[in-house]
Parts: sequence; structure tokens; C-alpha cells
Amino acid sequence: MGRSSDHARCPRPYADVGGDPEDPHRVTTTADRLVAAHVLPQLEQRIGAVVAVPPPTLQALLCALFGGGHALLEGIPGIGKTLLARTLARCVDCDFKRIQFTNDLMPSDIVGTAMWRPGADKFVFTRGPLFANVVLADEINRTSPRTLSCLLEAMENGQVSIEGRAIELGSPFLVLATRNPIEFHGTYPVPEAALDRFLVRVEIGYPEASREQALYRGQDTETSLAAITPVLTRAQLLAAQTVIAAIGVSEPIAEYVHRVVTATRSHPDVALGNSPRAALAWLRAAKARAWLQDRDFVLPDDLKALAVPVLAHRLVLHGGGNAATLVRELVERTQVPL
Repeated sequence: MGRSSDHARCPRPYADVGGDPEDPHRVTTTADRLVAAHVLPQLEQRIGAVVAVPPPTLQALLCALFGGGHALLEGIPGIGKTLLARTLARCVDCDFKRIQFTNDLMPSDIVGTAMWRPGADKFVFTRGPLFANVVLADEINRTSPRTLSCLLEAMENGQVSIEGRAIELGSPFLVLATRNPIEFHGTYPVPEAALDRFLVRVEIGYPEASREQALYRGQDTETSLAAITPVLTRAQLLAAQTVIAAIGVSEPIAEYVHRVVTATRSHPDVALGNSPRAALAWLRAAKARAWLQDRDFVLPDDLKALAVPVLAHRLVLHGGGNAATLVRELVERTQVPL
């Protein structure tokens, strides 16, 4: 990856973590030198060869992956959400499982259950589909609150509870949940506390005309998916997540984040503004974007690019309204500290 054009605009105060003494803009760990300079264009190329995803949407999903968070995908059926999840898992050499959420799905159906093994003369725990690195939770608003709470525990803590004991899930662990925005028959409302567990929310729309027509002409997406080789290993992904979590935040960046989230709390159209946890999630995603741009510090541009995917679904507005539009307006009119 070439040097980001943001570097030319970046005042050094935004960078407050140590770097290469000969080039303080570059990251210094072995994991970064092996991965950061090439991972973004390779992921974009390989995912794009299988499924069409607008660059801002793909960027938000990758920030969730590398930031160690989860993503909520909203879109009608039949536009490639499952294919996207499978492709992403293959690109990072991770196990993939899909769970179709229904109103009769039980927690044991996704976590697993202890079964009696006569030969072993004991109960043996059989793992459910949550024990995968990338889990597609399809139509989470169709399941009961009890099962949803089980999923939320896994997302929040990286573990599940079985018969009074906690069992760690795999690492890395990414949940890509889907929600149909137009079909509400037989669904449950997803509480705000549940939405807050998703680092980002993105909308998946129809593909471009050329990509859709290629499908009509017989483009075999399964063959394209099978041909993909991983861009990085699980170990490299985990190393990258560790490096990203350690990226520092300068005082001006922290001040800017506080100005924006405070503005959401005092806006007359907002019933429930962004919490400190929302602000931390915003910074978490911004750190991942900075790393993917080959930087070890956060810029205001990182925050602006991810404001809507991270903040909008955490807002509750009076009488409806468009949270994404409101977030864009607040971000644009909030002054960036120098």
C-alpha cells in the first residue's frame, strides 16, 4: 500500500505513539511490516472478484474485523450477504458457520449441548455453530430474546455459559448479523442494548448493473470463491488486532470525539444520544482504519469516514427521522481541534 495522502495533511500532534525513528509515520512491528502495507488492496481485490461491495461498506466491515468488533448487515434477501461473509472468512483463513435465526431457535442450538456418551461413561459437550471464527447470524430479529441474549454474551465476552461454566470461543471471533429492513412479520424488535454490541452497521444494496448482468450471463461465484487464497493467516490477523488496540489517541482527537458525541446528546431531535461506549467504539474502528492506511495514529479523516457506520445505529430519535443524516451534519459542523 502506498503512503496515504492523509500524511501530507497530518499535523504531527495527531500521532502520539512511537514509530520508526527514521519515519515516525510508519508502524514498527513485524506483523505490520508483513501485513499492513498490502492487506487492504489484496482484500479489496479478492473480495471484489466474488461479490460486489461498495468501498465504504467494505471498509467499515474490515474495520470491524481488524478492530475486533462485530457488524450488522441490513439489506433485502438475495443480494449476497451470505456470500460476502463466506468470502471474508476465506480471505483471512478463518472457519465460517451460518445460523438461520427463527422464533423456535433455542440457545443450545447455537451454543451446543452436553450429550451422554455411554462408551466414555460421561457427558461430552458438543459444540454448536457459534464455535467458529466468522459466524453469520441470519435475521437476528426473528429469534426469541432468550436466544438473542445468548448471542450477545458471545459477542460481548467471547465466551458462552454452559451448565454454570464459561467456555471460551475461538479467536478471532466475528459475528456478521443480518436484518431484513422491510419484512417484519414474525419478528421481534431488536433492543437498543443489542444494537450497541455491533461495532458497525452497514446497508447492503443492489449490485452495480455490470456485476448483476455478469450473474445473468453465468458468472460462477462459487468457483470464484473456491479459487481465493487467504490474504493473511489467523495468527497475522490476531497480531494485527493486538497492534491496532495499542494505537494511541492524541488529545486533539479525544477532544473532537467528545465534541461530536456531546452534540448528539444535546440535539433536539435526539431522544438518546451516543454514550461513552459509543465513543470508544468509534475510536476502535478509527484505529483499525488508520492501520489499514499504514499509519500508527488516528486522523480526523478516519473518524469522519466511520461516523455513520459506528454512531448512527446507536441513536434514538424523537418520532423517527434519519440518524445517518443527523450524524453527517453533526460531524461536518463540529470543528476539528488543531
